[in-house]
Amino acid sequence: MISIADIREWRGHDVVDQDSKKIGSLENIYVDTATDLPSFATVTVGPMFSKRRLVFVPVADAVVGPDYVRVPFDRNAVKDAPSIDPDGVLAAEMEPEVFAHYNLDYTTGAGGERRLARR
Repeated sequence: MISIADIREWRGHDVVDQDSKKIGSLENIYVDTATDLPSFATVTVGPMFSKRRLVFVPVADAVVGPDYVRVPFDRNAVKDAPSIDPDGVLAAEMEPEVFAHYNLDYTTGAGGERRLARR
């Protein structure tokens, strides 16, 4: 599991699928605002000099290795996940889409607060 304290060490490392196929590079971690625990990672995908974007992938069951983070999802499923531009931010109205892509339940906080915050 990736902890918030370790994010600087893991940024830029490869993110691979369950078959060890490279998906992209770890960019950032989003925490669940209800628990402040890592919930999703953004992964940089796309050709170096072309249209790069950040896709979202859950990290609850991620495994870290010496130079990679392995997520239990197929590479194509992750690459098809909701995305933002490399300099973009996740809009509040996109949060339900991110959860739905992975068949995860989505609820806002009691006062309608967002579920994800970038750390």
